[in-house]
Amino acid sequence: MRLSIIVMIVVLAIGSIVIFFGYIANQNSPETLEQSDPYEKLQIYKEELEKINQYNQQLLLELEDKLINSDNSSLNQLNQEISVLKRVINDNKVELEQVIKKLSTVNSPP
Repeated sequence: MRLSIIVMIVVLAIGSIVIFFGYIANQNSPETLEQSDPYEKLQIYKEELEKINQYNQQLLLELEDKLINSDNSSLNQLNQEISVLKRVINDNKVELEQVIKKLSTVNSPP
């Protein structure tokens, strides 16, 4: 059980990093720049961040359920994993808020 929780957190972290770098790489792609404007890019990025946030929230709920149903020997490990996941969720929320602010300042497409 402990290994599966660690694997879930690692997958979550790697997935977030891959999505972030994928978005950065797409910004530098000339074809993408010609096909979409900055507003569309931010909108797509916002949607991806929202998906990541929903997934992270689901993982957090699962970890908290495991915490409630676990024995005392694994409580400390689960608490650490939950705190890491909460930190990832908070970082994602901050990034999402920044994207939403950028979207509000960029003119929407006609």
